[in-house]
Amino acid sequence: MGTARLLQGNEACVRGALAAGVRFFAGYPITPSTDITELFSRELPRLGGRFIQMEDELSSIAAAIGASLTGTKSITATSGPGFSLKQENLGFAAAAEIPLVIINVMRGGPSTGMPTLPSQGDVMQARWGTHGDHPVIVTVPYVASEIYRETARAVNLSERYRVPAIVLLDETVAHVRERVLEEKLTTGAIAERKGPAPGKRYLPYEHTEDMVPPFAAFGSGYRYHMTGLTHDETGFPSVEAGELDRFLRRLNGKLEKHYEDIVRVSEIEVDDAEVVVVAYGSTARSAEDAVLRMRKAGIPVGLFRPITLWPFPERELESALSGTRAVIVAEQNFGQVAREVERFVCDRKMVHRLNRVDGRMITPRQIEDMVKEVRNRA
Repeated sequence: MGTARLLQGNEACVRGALAAGVRFFAGYPITPSTDITELFSRELPRLGGRFIQMEDELSSIAAAIGASLTGTKSITATSGPGFSLKQENLGFAAAAEIPLVIINVMRGGPSTGMPTLPSQGDVMQARWGTHGDHPVIVTVPYVASEIYRETARAVNLSERYRVPAIVLLDETVAHVRERVLEEKLTTGAIAERKGPAPGKRYLPYEHTEDMVPPFAAFGSGYRYHMTGLTHDETGFPSVEAGELDRFLRRLNGKLEKHYEDIVRVSEIEVDDAEVVVVAYGSTARSAEDAVLRMRKAGIPVGLFRPITLWPFPERELESALSGTRAVIVAEQNFGQVAREVERFVCDRKMVHRLNRVDGRMITPRQIEDMVKEVRNRA
């Protein structure tokens, strides 16, 4: 059993990361993620870790990458404009396969936008913010207890698969205060990087069966080259067609190979639902309330909630929508996940968008009203 605490979402995020073994944080204060920076500054020194406030967001993720290369589990946190500034080095971490976790507490945009109000406008940026085809894991928890677990899991997945992982919060879930049962993660539940095999030539980007090359920390006695350029197994730049094809297919294919371990969803009453609501993050809180109330009233509606947003849970969604007459995608943007849902629905007229972009949450009543409207149309 763990210890029960009353925590903000941002606090739960920090405690989940620490439980998974994070011992380095570099960041720069920015609303509404500043609580994360402040709490790491207090807690890391107590655990023998290191905290550093950098001069900006670009240098923050660079410092976290550098710490990760020494074998230290590392993390950075930001919001909105700061997330934009991190994209170049996020791409480097993806190409060089450096474990790293980025917390992004979403706020309204574009530009400096709405610093103190929630949004879900960074969904596509989290997936495609940096250029080129690249691997990234994005998890989007909706309550404080899940923030604790999913942050710890993001650290584990990043370490296990040598890939950047993003925990995508929004201002509402970041600042709501809820009861969290902190789990004391056992050694077996904490993932560690796969190291080089003794007595074997070390190739930092070896094409292994599990598609995840072994990792040797800087200073551990192994000499190798690391670059953001496309490279061969030795880490040195290469433009040979066959080598590049093999590298990029492995780089992006490792997430598909380990899809079952990475992707998680939550479903409520979808088996016999005529209408399925798709929602995530704080919007899923309203959707869950609406679905449970409508079920009590005898309305056959269900909720599909992605916990892992990228890789997108396409297999689970396709199964959940089997036999459904209509789908409502509720989100605080102009329809970023709705476009993904439409890819899996043969008749696009089945997909209905419920969007809000004024810095306020979508309410349970709004969802209930749209469900009734969609059912009346059918």
